[in-house]
Amino acid sequence: MIQTHLFGRTEHLSKRTIFGAAALGEVTQAQADATLETLLEYGVNHIDTAASYGHAEERIGPWMENHRADFFLATKTGDRTYQAAKDSIHRSLERMRVSQIDLIQLHCLIDPTEWETAMGDGGALEALIEAREQGLVRFLGVTGHGLGVAQMHLKSLQRFDFDTVLLPWNYTMSQDAQYVADFQQLEALCLSRNVAMQTIKAVLRRPWGDEQRNRATWYQPLEEQEDIDRAVHWLLSHEGLFLNTVGDIGILPKVLDAASRFEQGVDAADMSAMLENSQMAPLFV
Repeated sequence: MIQTHLFGRTEHLSKRTIFGAAALGEVTQAQADATLETLLEYGVNHIDTAASYGHAEERIGPWMENHRADFFLATKTGDRTYQAAKDSIHRSLERMRVSQIDLIQLHCLIDPTEWETAMGDGGALEALIEAREQGLVRFLGVTGHGLGVAQMHLKSLQRFDFDTVLLPWNYTMSQDAQYVADFQQLEALCLSRNVAMQTIKAVLRRPWGDEQRNRATWYQPLEEQEDIDRAVHWLLSHEGLFLNTVGDIGILPKVLDAASRFEQGVDAADMSAMLENSQMAPLFV
């Protein structure tokens, strides 16, 4: 049984493994429907997608006809201006065949210039606030990648009271002292404000090298169940954090299986050994 936890101030009791729907970006509807069955099998009740994830929103649309009440539904807009973000939200509603999205997020908001545009007059944030006032969305969030993301999220939370944040967190990144300090500062603020924290890249192995890419992810993921178990259990040992699942439908069942068996954290020596034996390396440098 995968653990559940209140998703911040939304009052939704989400499974701690949120389905990362980037995995649906390049799959057929039949493959997507098979993935839905896997989610239902494990009781996953929260979907996180984005307008830029290929065909993901379109693949989710048919699910919503029978399962809208079963899922907290989140998406993202990468647009930075008011009108473009407004149009993006309406397209997402149409593609997913819903009248309301539970959470809309400013996607990958880490560039300082883009941040100023999105947060300023005529920026995307105004479209998100308007959509909430109109009942098209319920909650607002911000996401990002890279080593500077925690500091940018702190800046975003100083400008606006977002309900959620999303950023990378895994054992490899926990070896970077500055990132750990920034992450913990953000975590403390989120805890004080009851802001939900979503994490990505939990089962990262390393960046792709010269090897042939055989997965949908833009990084090389861990593949062995034992390694995935360690990575997932390490992440879930951080109380209150949510794990957004890997962007590949082939590895997804292994991640959910690992989460369903989580009881306690992993010994530091085991994690250190995996770091070396699996030749893990940072994605962001």
